[in-house]
Parts: sequence; C-alpha cells; structure tokens
Amino acid sequence: MALAAAGVGIVVGLTGMGGGALMTPVLVLLFGVPPLTAVSSDLVASAVMKPVGSFVHLRRGTVHLKLVALLCAGSVPAAFSGVLLARALGDGEEVQHVIQVALGVALLVAAAGLTVRAYLRLLERARERDGVAAPLPQGRPSVRLRLWPTVLVGTLGGLVVGMTSVGSGSLIIIALMALYPGLRASELVGTDLVQAVPLVASAAIGHILFGDFSMDLTLPLLVGSIPGVWLGARLSASLPGGVIRRALAFVLLASALKLLDVSTPVTGLLLGLTLVAAPLLWMLARRRHGFPALARREDGETGRGAGPEPGREPGRAVHKDSDEPETEAATV
Repeated sequence: MALAAAGVGIVVGLTGMGGGALMTPVLVLLFGVPPLTAVSSDLVASAVMKPVGSFVHLRRGTVHLKLVALLCAGSVPAAFSGVLLARALGDGEEVQHVIQVALGVALLVAAAGLTVRAYLRLLERARERDGVAAPLPQGRPSVRLRLWPTVLVGTLGGLVVGMTSVGSGSLIIIALMALYPGLRASELVGTDLVQAVPLVASAAIGHILFGDFSMDLTLPLLVGSIPGVWLGARLSASLPGGVIRRALAFVLLASALKLLDVSTPVTGLLLGLTLVAAPLLWMLARRRHGFPALARREDGETGRGAGPEPGREPGRAVHKDSDEPETEAATV
C-alpha cells in the first residue's frame, strides 16, 4: 500500500493533481477498502501533501490570495457539510454504494476536465506562437473578481470533495478556467493548490470526527506519498508532464467505469476505443491550430537552430511529447 501511495505521490508531484482521484479508487479497487473508509483516510493524507505545492507557488507569486479567500468562503464549510451529508445517507452497504457511485461520477468529470485543460493549454500556446497572447504578468496576477460565481464554485467543489475526496485540484481548476480566462496556467494551478489546503483540511477534520477514518490505513499512505510527492516535484522539470496527464486521464476513466459497475467487456471496449480515437483526435486538434501532429516532430524542428518560436519567451522549452512549457509542468 505504501508503494501504491508513493506512485500516486509521484503523479501529484509531476502534475499537481490526481491525489484523491487516484488514491481513493486504488484503495477501493485494488485493496478492497470500503469507499467511505478510503475517502476518509485519503483526505487526511492529502491534507499533509497539499501544502508542498502551495509553498512553491506562494514563493513564485502565482497565487491570487483574494480569489483563494472567495473560494474558501464556500468550499471550507461545504466540505465539512459534505462529510455530514455522506453520513446522513445511511450506514453499511447503502452509504458505501452511494459514495462509490458519487466517486465514479466525480472521476468521469475529472477525466473530462483534464482533457479540456490540455486543449485550453494548446490554445494558449497557439496564441503565444502567433504573438497575440496577453503580456506576461509581473508579480501577483490581477483579475476582476466575480464574487458569487466564485463562492458557488467553492461551495460545489467543497461538497464533492467532502463526499468523495476528488475534485480539490482537477475539478475546481476547470471552473476557474471558465470564470477567469485571463489567468495563465501557472496562476491557475497556484491559486487552485493554495485554496485546496484549507478545503482538504476541512474535509479531513470532518472525516476524522464523523467519517470512517482509520489511522492504520492512513500511516502507509503518508509513508509512501510524502517522499513520492517530493520525488515527483524533482522530476517534473525533466519528464513530459503532458504525457503524464494523458495517462492520468485514461486511468481515471478506467477507474470510473469500474466504480460505476460497468461490465468488464463494455469497459474493455470503451477503453480500447479511447486508446485508438483519443490520439487521432488530439493530432487533428494540433494540426487545426498550426502545430505538427506529433510533438516530437515540432520539438525537432524548433531545436535545429531555428531559435525560439514567435511569442515564446526564451527558456520556455516544451518537453518532448508534451504540450506544456517546462516552467509550468512543475506545479508542486
């Protein structure tokens, strides 16, 4: 179990997401842990892991603290309430089934969110290449706050996290993209990581008090995940974060289908279709926006003395097989 937690921690360190979305289904599907117990223990472990990436982004100045405050105004009480709602649904097999279904739906949304996020990043790179992207921000990001929509996003995200442990990173960041399109990728990730700290802490406290928290289960998660996050953060500057995110989306889809009790033949068929169709659709999207179909080819073209692409600042190299700048892949 500690080894599995270490693997999840590495993914979190590389991509800045996937903690609850990976760890909880791993506990449920591989180790046979009851869903509510898995959610409770994973949230407590996440409350220890989350501050790592937050400190990095606070130092870089890529965190909008007023936006964090608005999100937390909704998410912190909602996360605690989500724990109480999960307990109010019933005991025994009934509540475990409800939590399992909610977790499966949350994973589907998270997988879709990763896909949307990758496409939006591709659009951002196209704007940078064409010289139409907004100037790089100096200091802390400045945006016009949207009070009630932001609080509502925090409330809904907190409720989902409190019930399923999924969404503090992968779900809320998608809503932030829609509400604040002016924020750059690093700013979105930094703001999202910082708001997730009190959110996850609130949900963790709720599960310790009213959930099905198990210290015997949580300790191996901490033993594996903390060094895993550190290692992933160290590797994030040299490994292709885009490839890791695409693999993560595939794993989330597979986990969601199993949690929703989709039959094995149908699951295999859907995953097979995804493996065939997703790369083709992604290559078409790249071609549509003026990039070579394969990232390797683009990397080779820009590396043969051609200099940096128009609109891209020097030093913002793109990883081989990745669609994201190196400086934004290290989100933890």
